[in-house]
Amino acid sequence: MRLPEYLDSTTLDELIGAWLAEDVGTGDVTTLATIPDGCSASAQFVVKETGVIAGVEVATRVFRHVDPSLDVTWSTADGSNVSVGAIAGTVTGNAAAIMVAERLALNVMQRMSGIASATARMVAATGSTGCRILDTRKTVPGLRLLDKWAVLLGGGHNHRVGLYDMILIKDNHIDASGGMDHAISNAIRYRAQHNPQLQIEVETRSLDEVKQALRFDGVDRILLDNMVRVSVDEIDTSLLAEAVALVNGRTRTEASGNVTEATVSAIARTGVDFISSGALTHSVRALDISLRVVIQ
Repeated sequence: MRLPEYLDSTTLDELIGAWLAEDVGTGDVTTLATIPDGCSASAQFVVKETGVIAGVEVATRVFRHVDPSLDVTWSTADGSNVSVGAIAGTVTGNAAAIMVAERLALNVMQRMSGIASATARMVAATGSTGCRILDTRKTVPGLRLLDKWAVLLGGGHNHRVGLYDMILIKDNHIDASGGMDHAISNAIRYRAQHNPQLQIEVETRSLDEVKQALRFDGVDRILLDNMVRVSVDEIDTSLLAEAVALVNGRTRTEASGNVTEATVSAIARTGVDFISSGALTHSVRALDISLRVVIQ
């Protein structure tokens, strides 16, 4: 399995080691107390709801980190659609090692699969618009790289990975700089001096702010924030559509705010290039997967 460009094998293995240290501590006393030495087992990953599977590669590494002799095989791959009752994979070998690794492997797979599944539903809702679904930095500390990987596996795309790989000028930056013109000018100057490859995105909250941002040739993307109004009876995208028309292809556009599975289709139809959703990672609902263990 190819890892995303921002996650290398060494980093992933270090993360798994830290997670196991947190969980196992000085030892799994329940397993030590109840499982006889040398006992073997076979376990199946059982999918309990329809979705997109993710975390297969990570779960494999978890089991092999605990015991390299464990045999882990999969009938499905990361990013594949799965249905209720599917056996995603099996692990066989030392029963105690399987018990130690079980919870961490499931935690990773359930969370990543939940993110991938939610992403896939949003991507499907955009239809043929060509709009791309993005994640955000609203992730659990320590899990960002896996959360973003899961978005990719669900058919989405990654926004900036951290604070270091894109200039995103938001309202607080604008206020602290003394206005949008100062903020954008400073960002363009910083990019020229330090890293010409950095992209610049500017958050806007009104049509007037969109017009301000459009005055600068160095802006790569305009973030159209909270321009969708949602009520019980209506999803009002008129302001967003007006902003997209105002930009008229001069730079790329991104919509954020009030993005849910219920609203994403209407937002995509405005012609916006990207839709970013924090809900994909900050409010993830895990996909139900269990490990059915049989002692041999």
